[in-house]
Amino acid sequence: MTDKEKQEEVKEERAKDYDASQIQVLEGLEAVRKRPGMYIGSTSSQGLHHLVWEIIDNGIDEALAGFADEINVIVEKDNSITVKDNGRGIPVDIQAKTGRPALETVFTILHAGGKFGGGGYKVSGGLHGVGASVVNALSTSLDVKVLRDGKVYAMDFQRGKVAKEMRVLGTCGEHEHGTIVHFLPDPDIFTETTVYDIKILTTRIRELAFLNKGLKITIDDLRPEKPTHNTFHYEGGIKHYIEFLNKGKEVIFDEPIYVEGEQKGITVEVALQYTNDYHSNLLTFTNNIHTYEGGTHEAGFKTALTRVINDYAHKNNLMKENEDNLSGEDVREGLTAVVSIKHPNPQFEGQTKTKLGNSDARTVTDRMFAEHFSKFMMEHPAVAHKIIDKGILASKARVAAKRAREVTRKKNGLEISNLPGKLADNTSKDPAISELFIVEGDSAGGSAKQGRSRLTQAILPIRGKILNVQKATLDRILANEEIRSLFTALGTGFGNEFDVAKANYHKLIIMTDADVDGAHIRTLLLTLFYRFMRPMIDKGFVYIAQPPLYQVRQGKMIRYIDSDEELEETLSKLQPSPKPAIQRYKGLGEMDAEQLWETTMDPEKRRLLQVSLSDAEEANNVFDMLMGDKVEPRREFIETNATFVENLDV
Repeated sequence: MTDKEKQEEVKEERAKDYDASQIQVLEGLEAVRKRPGMYIGSTSSQGLHHLVWEIIDNGIDEALAGFADEINVIVEKDNSITVKDNGRGIPVDIQAKTGRPALETVFTILHAGGKFGGGGYKVSGGLHGVGASVVNALSTSLDVKVLRDGKVYAMDFQRGKVAKEMRVLGTCGEHEHGTIVHFLPDPDIFTETTVYDIKILTTRIRELAFLNKGLKITIDDLRPEKPTHNTFHYEGGIKHYIEFLNKGKEVIFDEPIYVEGEQKGITVEVALQYTNDYHSNLLTFTNNIHTYEGGTHEAGFKTALTRVINDYAHKNNLMKENEDNLSGEDVREGLTAVVSIKHPNPQFEGQTKTKLGNSDARTVTDRMFAEHFSKFMMEHPAVAHKIIDKGILASKARVAAKRAREVTRKKNGLEISNLPGKLADNTSKDPAISELFIVEGDSAGGSAKQGRSRLTQAILPIRGKILNVQKATLDRILANEEIRSLFTALGTGFGNEFDVAKANYHKLIIMTDADVDGAHIRTLLLTLFYRFMRPMIDKGFVYIAQPPLYQVRQGKMIRYIDSDEELEETLSKLQPSPKPAIQRYKGLGEMDAEQLWETTMDPEKRRLLQVSLSDAEEANNVFDMLMGDKVEPRREFIETNATFVENLDV
């Protein structure tokens, strides 16, 4: 018998063991519809998309267990979702505790599944583990088909309750197996929107394909507006993820470094590559969950990286004996890395429950990565020397930045009183109600100062475009007057000393013109926040103002318009006379104080966009591509998007 035949035999035996006895029941489903936010985070767009993640996670669990290698996601024409996997198929025999088919139990009982110690899965993805039943409870309708044991089983539900009992629809091939779930989100729950964003779905599905090497995931959008099809399949897994993240960047060695290993039931994968950037991009995951707040696996990786690089540098006389070790910050400059672990019992903590707390994850990640990375450095001395040279340059820049910081403190005292003519502060000292408007240009800044609410709103005008922090060292950044003014006004400090708890304002509002230059300045600011003030984004403190494009005046009627389409629609509904006067705002400076207050600053009328981490990442990536050293990605972007440019003002 060949090795492959033996593996198939073992897989078949394990598949036979996956039956109703492995479906464990913990509690009921009553509260889900009453308090959906407890189970999916919110009933906004984020919660809507979370339904899809929960069902996809079930398919990925089958892949992690070795029984599935393909998942298909379909956005149907009516905005419902279908998710297919070719795993074993949910068990259909009677579950002992409920006396009902296991298929029904999985979709109607909270915390019922193969993830709770029943032996169904060694490692499980997903954050809550309540997936199928919660999706069922929050859907107008859900139907499921299971292919296993040569038969096709089906069951239908409405708002979490059985609509049609489990039945056999027909037969299937002996080797056909899998689960097909189709659901329509309930508009009574998702009152904000029930429309899926293909970009959000595609981004996460691509990420899942990177994190699960060899797994093929397809996504089809069948809605008539813009039908699309994408297939994501990466045999190299997170190694290909690094190449994707570094597209358009100048790398200091061609092939990403990849290490993998397992200890104590914990699987560790690390991929990394250095670029000529001054910043690091470290992404960490546990069981496919993006651990935004880091945790023990991240700490283990960072410790090992710093130790191995310093050990190699000293052993090979690349640093003097009495020379200080490179810091963690030094060795991570320009680093792009992905750390992905699979843990049988992950413990999450932190404000958003996306910080790993298991102490064994630190030890295993440190040990596994250090062992393989040390070997790599010894076998590839040319690459090792480039990494250490970059770290040494970063160390020198860090020392220069420290001096610049000290000079800055002495010069400005880091006190707001040292910002005459720039910051118009608000009178309240309560950060919870205080807002800082970062306004493009002195003219708009003057209107904003006159029109603001002095109690809660502070105004900081900035002149022109701030420094491109993507391509600057910290000492240059700290020498930039506009950036220094912003940090000083915020009161948070900067760099390693940044403390979001000291923020003077809990709303940081970017207010730029609705034109190309305004978009550029906004992107520069978002890149600055992402790189140096990320906790402000994590806390939800960063917003973008939405000034109107037009004012339409007809007699005593005044209306503000946000787009050309809305203008056209508004004009078509107005009476022929008197002739409406249309004002096109090319910049905020064209509005007087009253207009700026009415349209953009009045908390009762204004519209603010809250910046999420994904928004900031997107801005950072676009800016890196547009302003980076490589020409080809920039040309590709311009050629692709040139056709979408309309009404270009010259």
